[in-house]
Amino acid sequence: MKVKLNPMFEEARGQLGDLVFREIRGNTVASRKPSNNGEPTVDQAAHRERFKQAAAYGKSVMANADTRALYETVAKNKDIPVFALTIADFFNAPIVDNLDLSMYNGQVGNPIMVIARDDFGVASVQVSITDEQLAPIESGNAVETAAGSGHWVYTATTAIPADTNVLVKAVATDRPGGSAVKSQTKNF
Repeated sequence: MKVKLNPMFEEARGQLGDLVFREIRGNTVASRKPSNNGEPTVDQAAHRERFKQAAAYGKSVMANADTRALYETVAKNKDIPVFALTIADFFNAPIVDNLDLSMYNGQVGNPIMVIARDDFGVASVQVSITDEQLAPIESGNAVETAAGSGHWVYTATTAIPADTNVLVKAVATDRPGGSAVKSQTKNF
């Protein structure tokens, strides 16, 4: 429901009874006063802690001119505050869409392909290969084929003996440190 405010309230800020007035993107908004029903639940406390971490990340971005410039460009295009964009990025973890082992035959130089995405870009993709008992065989960083493409390639550095089962795991990480994992087994 759209309401036209009396001119007396157009510049209103603060609380009046059970109403709270604030400005959002140039518009005065009135809402009910938030209620506090005592101690937060475990989930509420966990979310509040995560929000504190998001705010700390946002403050670190605002203090770093290079990183802030990246966020400012996107924030301007989306018409949202830079700090709000950093908070949103913190809460949106990357996604590993595909872990392609079709060209990986357990030989040195074989590629392992990973497709990963994030709302603000994947910062790195780590690939690890372990045996059936989860003992490490090799690991390292994948390389993005073209900046911002979301297509990453890891080149194997260790030959795998015949009749060996391996677990290949790809971990995509974004700027705020959120991560996503995709794993797949292969037998040689």
